Amino acid sequence: MTTSPLKTKPAAPLTFELPVELMDKIENYRKVMGTATASEVIRIAITRFDFAKCKPVRLPHRQISVRLTSELRATLKRQARLKDVSVGELLRLAIEGFETKAVKPGRTPKGPKK
Repeated sequence: MTTSPLKTKPAAPLTFELPVELMDKIENYRKVMGTATASEVIRIAITRFDFAKCKPVRLPHRQISVRLTSELRATLKRQARLKDVSVGELLRLAIEGFETKAVKPGRTPKGPKK
């Protein structure tokens, strides 16, 4: 009797985030294929995937360190909790949505008008 390559060693947990759309796709495959768990769908997907042809898109990242007031830091942390995202994600969104306006050297730009 031959052992399946999917069950040769004990499984170990691997935790990672997926978009909800992919989670839904996994659940649909689970139902269609009649598998008991999402883990089984993932194991099958990995064994069938052609890693040789895979060309992942990876944007280069650089680390930056900035000084923030305790008030700004607290605002970021509070908003991250409220929005259920990381502080880094909020920072990226703030920078991407930033519109530059002329600011005199040595002056701190004012926040949005309330």
